Amino acid sequence: MSNLRYRPEIDGLRALAVIGVVLYHIGLGFPGGYVGVDVFFVISGYLITGIIVKDLHNGTFSMLDFWVRRIRRILPAVTVVVLACLIAGYFTMDEVQYRALGRSATAQSLMVGNIYFYRNASDYFASNTDILPLLHTWSLAVEEQFYVFFPLLLFAFSKFKKKHIQLSTMILGVGSLLLSIWAMNSMAEANFSQLKP
Repeated sequence: MSNLRYRPEIDGLRALAVIGVVLYHIGLGFPGGYVGVDVFFVISGYLITGIIVKDLHNGTFSMLDFWVRRIRRILPAVTVVVLACLIAGYFTMDEVQYRALGRSATAQSLMVGNIYFYRNASDYFASNTDILPLLHTWSLAVEEQFYVFFPLLLFAFSKFKKKHIQLSTMILGVGSLLLSIWAMNSMAEANFSQLKP
């Protein structure tokens, strides 16, 4: 897989996004920390789309290679986090809480943590979410789902409408944005945890 040239401004945006999320979660009065997650999604989508489209145009794109690289980047860190939570939870949680932790760990492993928490956590921002140590992995599940389905979509576009791949991608982006705007009022919780562009 080819790499895009290094973009220091993108690393700067990532840093600002992380700072916003951290300040929000440690309670320093920074409102809207979830905006940092949105910024991360946009950056990730931009970079991944650029890499895939470039490789498709060059005829060098490999779905297997793409997925192997994503797995190597994500799996080690998330495995450590999940195992640490399971070990700590064994000693600090009651049986009901620990079973819920086990279910959320399973959902995360199956890349559907966002759907699990949407159905089982009453509100991401509620005070009782303190006993859901893997709640933050909802965003990782969204990213993983993107990595599974979006390359397949771009690959299909390249096979059937190679010269229109850029237009198809733009239409998808605008459609995703419009869906997100509509869902913001109609199904806010699902929009937050599942429908991010």
